[in-house]
Amino acid sequence: MNAEELKGRTKEFAHRGVKLALSLPETALGRHVQGQLLRSSTSVPSNYRAACLAHSKAAFASKLSIVVEEADETAFWIEFLIKEGILSQKQCKNILQEAYELTAIFVASRKTSQKKTNNH
Repeated sequence: MNAEELKGRTKEFAHRGVKLALSLPETALGRHVQGQLLRSSTSVPSNYRAACLAHSKAAFASKLSIVVEEADETAFWIEFLIKEGILSQKQCKNILQEAYELTAIFVASRKTSQKKTNNH
């Protein structure tokens, strides 16, 4: 998967995260998780785009670390919603799987980038 495809995939992930967040109930917990989910899911594509513009391999790896953290945080909030019974596993299955996959992709990319940085 190239950078442009990943940009599109992460942008779609953010849109799905926003839709999920906006579907949450208007309760104190719903509003809290809504804000967290909005922030973390939309941070994935914005920080990946920033990584693509990084001025060095070290800066690229650093930005990827943020992407990893935000994708994993999105997974956490979705898992939390399921555990609290606010949303069902079925409702969240696809976006949760995408959060796991994006986290794995960016962890692997970061490792590759760090190896290249350390070898030069």
